[in-house]
Amino acid sequence: MAAARQIYIAIIGAGGVGKCFLSQLSQLARHRPNPKLVLSYISTSKKAVYSSDYSPISFDSALSTLASSSQAPLEPLKLAEFLSASGSKAILVDNTSSQDVAEAYPLFLSRGISIVTPNKKAFSGSYKLWQDIFSASEQSGALVYHESSVGAGLPVISTLKDLVHTGDEVTKIEGVFSGTMSFLFNSFAPTSGSGGKWSAEVKKAKELGYTEPDPRDDLNGLDVARKLTILARLAGLRVESPTSFPVKSLIPKELESVASGDEFLEKLPEFDDRMEETKVAAEREGKVVRFVGSIDVATNQVKVGIEWFDRSHPIASLKGSDNIISFYTKRYGSNPLIIQGAGAGGEVTAMGVTSDLLKVLAQL
Repeated sequence: MAAARQIYIAIIGAGGVGKCFLSQLSQLARHRPNPKLVLSYISTSKKAVYSSDYSPISFDSALSTLASSSQAPLEPLKLAEFLSASGSKAILVDNTSSQDVAEAYPLFLSRGISIVTPNKKAFSGSYKLWQDIFSASEQSGALVYHESSVGAGLPVISTLKDLVHTGDEVTKIEGVFSGTMSFLFNSFAPTSGSGGKWSAEVKKAKELGYTEPDPRDDLNGLDVARKLTILARLAGLRVESPTSFPVKSLIPKELESVASGDEFLEKLPEFDDRMEETKVAAEREGKVVRFVGSIDVATNQVKVGIEWFDRSHPIASLKGSDNIISFYTKRYGSNPLIIQGAGAGGEVTAMGVTSDLLKVLAQL
């Protein structure tokens, strides 16, 4: 019985989200002594800490032990073998955005290892990978949760699952799914006042840490497309990939291939007129522009791009870098179920991962 009362935790990724998760996990382990959570493996892409006898790694000193470690991380197959040979239940926490780790999910699940993760790539990649993940989970009984793959700690995926599983008919999902895009458009086209030049707002967003090191990684719309792919699949649509539906890129064609993010920002002011024209056209009709994603379940249509909204619309009146997701369903009628709040940030993303971990623990 003693072995069944302890659960091994393996963590891949110790960056922003990984550090916050480790801190939350440490608190969780102190407040919930049963089952006993044992950190048996932690790694980055370069280093790892683990031992063949599964000796517990201290939650509080895990990061410093990892920093000074000379061990190399285990390949996914070796890690799956290591965890499944422990004799106890194991949970893999993938706090990376690695495609390679994502591709290995069916392997871990088939070995009875449950997974919690914010990694979008596993659930928005090929439709075959999606099928393989949930098929492996069903066959082995291992669980997989990924709340933070959309909207960080906001209860977006769990809400959609509840709507679907209780028999409601989801007709449309619409919203602002990117903290970066939310901040940019709320500053560029505010509901009151005039806002700044587009290039200046992009530069400011980068300086404040809202964009990727190369802002093109946000402006190409792919991050939002990945989130839409996940939600569309959960709503029952067979979406092949994030590039299988229209996605509006905000990168001028002339700047797609410039060498660096810095060069991109340097040249972006030359193209401010294009975004300004779109903003002014919307203003003439008393509207504001926002970068949104929408899923029309009835017509099987998914799209990402700029839309115009009345200033009083909930999407128009967002503040800061908040996300907002509206679920239109048969039960909720013309008034959608709306989820709104911070959709990015290490602490709130880690909270979604920790919450998923609790769900797994309750079922193991």
